[in-house]
Amino acid sequence: MFHIALFEPCIAPNTGNIIRLAANNSCRLHLIEPLGFELEDKQLRRAGLDYHDLANVTRYADFDQFSKAFPDSRILACTTRGQVSYDQIEYKSGDVLLFGSEVSGLSEQVHASIQDKYKIRIPMQPTSRSLNLSNAVAIISYEAWRQLGFAGAK
Repeated sequence: MFHIALFEPCIAPNTGNIIRLAANNSCRLHLIEPLGFELEDKQLRRAGLDYHDLANVTRYADFDQFSKAFPDSRILACTTRGQVSYDQIEYKSGDVLLFGSEVSGLSEQVHASIQDKYKIRIPMQPTSRSLNLSNAVAIISYEAWRQLGFAGAK
C-alpha cells in the first residue's frame, strides 16, 4: 500500500493516533529519529490502544538511513511549504508520505533532497500555521487510499 514516515516526531499521542491509523488503512509506519518520546511512553500506548501489534512500524537513526531504504520509491513531503495540493497528485502504491515534526517540520536538508513537484500541502486559511500532525496524516493517507479504490477495505 503506502508508507507513512514521521520525521522526528515529538508528541507521543500524535504518534499513537498515527499507529492506530496505519493499522486501519494498511500503511507501513516509519519513524525517523530522534523521537521526542520513548516508544513505551504511556500516552503513546494509550492513543494507539491495542493497535500496536497490528501496525508495521520501523525506526531509522536519521533521514539518510531512511532514504537509503527507499531508493526506488517516490517520497512525497507533506509540508506547509508545498506548492501542490494533496488532492492534485496521483498517488501510487508504494509512495512514501513524509511528515515533519510537530515542532519544526522538515529540516532544510530534507527539503533540499525532495523535488518541489513532490512537496504537497493541505489547503488552509491564510492565517493558519498548520494542522495537527495526526489529522494531516489522516487527510492525505485516506485521499491516497481513496484514489486506489480503498484496496483491501471491507
